[in-house]
Amino acid sequence: MTNIVLGFDTSCYTTSVAAVGLGGTILASCRKPLDVPANSRGLQQSQAGFFHVRALPALMLELRDVVPNLEIQAVCASARPRDVDDSYMPVFCVGESQGRSLAAALDVRFFCTDHQTGHLYAALVGTELTMDHDFLALHLSGGTTELLQKQGDTVQCLAGTADISAGQLVDRAGVALGLPFPCGPALERLARQGEAHQRLGVSMEAENCHFSGAEAQIMRWITSGEMRPEDIAAEVYALLARTVARMIEWGVQHTGIADILLAGGVASSVLLREQLQKRNKTPAILHFAQPELAGDNAVGVALAGLAQYTKNINESRRSNG
Repeated sequence: MTNIVLGFDTSCYTTSVAAVGLGGTILASCRKPLDVPANSRGLQQSQAGFFHVRALPALMLELRDVVPNLEIQAVCASARPRDVDDSYMPVFCVGESQGRSLAAALDVRFFCTDHQTGHLYAALVGTELTMDHDFLALHLSGGTTELLQKQGDTVQCLAGTADISAGQLVDRAGVALGLPFPCGPALERLARQGEAHQRLGVSMEAENCHFSGAEAQIMRWITSGEMRPEDIAAEVYALLARTVARMIEWGVQHTGIADILLAGGVASSVLLREQLQKRNKTPAILHFAQPELAGDNAVGVALAGLAQYTKNINESRRSNG
């Protein structure tokens, strides 16, 4: 039998389950992107929840085929977007309810985490960092653009977007250009065919960034037809790279921490990584999530559950002498 911790993550656009061994080895990661209608910029929470309910049984069968003879020791699910008060999205209730029900049926421990913490655990895989280190993290995704400080046992948001997220800028520009949603991969391919001349100005207010002004300018370019689509795409990524580089510079100066972890679906962009490496003028070391673990996935959730499971086991052993 293979002892595992099982993770569930039911985000706005991906259903995912994952299994990790008790030593931290990733044994299975099964994901299904939710079906978003053409020319749409997303799904309603009720639609996404329905798709999660429909997708989970097949993903569990897939996971069982990948890891036969598994023995579930604990279950963990992301129950909310972030580890802050009043953080809530209905879609996460699907994974949480499935996880709680399964754990109850198997009489094993159930642990809750949040979606953002799952991103951090997944992004750490393959880097020199662990949750025992202090570091800064940039969570760049469809719903979040935040600069986080991981120090000791706490994760604190230091800065972020004052309006739309980096992922929303990518998706809104991509949909307006006729690209399939989510638009990151297609927009990046288009951007590599174009040229950027920094026509979109970086908008920062203290440590926080703004993207809504850039979105408005992009829509004007698309409506007027004055700029080639590939050049518009290139300008989007050039703006993202310059903005993130500014946030990194502020974070390093503000905290003195020189390890920067980049997580989230937007951070999976190879083009953005290339541009950030060139633009980073600080002593900071940039640690990028593996592309397959940068976007929404349950691997980080399972790893977060494993950390809680291991902590409980160790505390139980100490209390029993």
